[in-house]
Amino acid sequence: MNPRRWTIKRLLEVTAEYLKTKGIENPRLDAEVLLAQTLGLDRVGLYLRLDQPLTEKELSGYRSLVRRRAAREPLQYITGRQEFWSLAFKVTPDVLIPRPETEVLVEEALRRIPAGAQGMPLRILDLGTGCGAVAVAVAKEREHARVWATDISFGALSVAEENAALHGVAGRITFLPGNLFAPLAGLGLFFHLIVSNPPYVRSDELAELAPEVRDFEPPGALDGGPDGLAIVREILTRAPDYLAPGGWVLVEMAPPQEQAASAFVRGLGAYEEPVHIKDYQDRFRVLGAQKA
Repeated sequence: MNPRRWTIKRLLEVTAEYLKTKGIENPRLDAEVLLAQTLGLDRVGLYLRLDQPLTEKELSGYRSLVRRRAAREPLQYITGRQEFWSLAFKVTPDVLIPRPETEVLVEEALRRIPAGAQGMPLRILDLGTGCGAVAVAVAKEREHARVWATDISFGALSVAEENAALHGVAGRITFLPGNLFAPLAGLGLFFHLIVSNPPYVRSDELAELAPEVRDFEPPGALDGGPDGLAIVREILTRAPDYLAPGGWVLVEMAPPQEQAASAFVRGLGAYEEPVHIKDYQDRFRVLGAQKA
């Protein structure tokens, strides 16, 4: 078939049908995003040019991206970006793709950080920062805050540093390589707020995850041990040693983990009564605890 007959409209229709056969959840949307990426347009631009034919070079580039998506590679890794907190973040296979529910963690963090208190330098710690989405979002919203962010992955920290620079907050975020609190040893820092979106998928559930997650996202950012709470417990146990008096720790987790995590917090005796925070689907998502 003459490639000049492959208009944007027809190509989107055929690609959406093809991706549907591969089990893609939103085949039309993905087809549009990949074609927009290929042509250097936004999706509105595509619809303004539906009758425009593609060149052989454009077709070849598009087919390459479609093949990757058909193999269930996440759309965000193909395009190299993901929106979070109305900000565009660079993402690579070194980092977990930010999810909408994690914006709840940012919202709760901001509720506990006074806005406009320029005379109060507040210290915030983000454990397992990944692409830096939470750290950057908080720093953007609270200009008087200083943020420290740790991650065991050098690749993830490199991406996080790029995102901090992209959004103009690199000067207020200190990125430290290492596992959880380890990079803070000997620094004598105490934080008003500690936040984390740690690995919390049960080990026996990893094989059941969608191929986009199971086969492409970093397993170290997913595997939370036999009950999913191994890293959560470590954070909650050690956080009081790094919290200022009255400081808060906020940890994201899965809805079924609410009771076990709350019981664990109560058993530590280092916190006030834990607070349960729901996500946009009215499901438990974040546990908050204030240092007693």
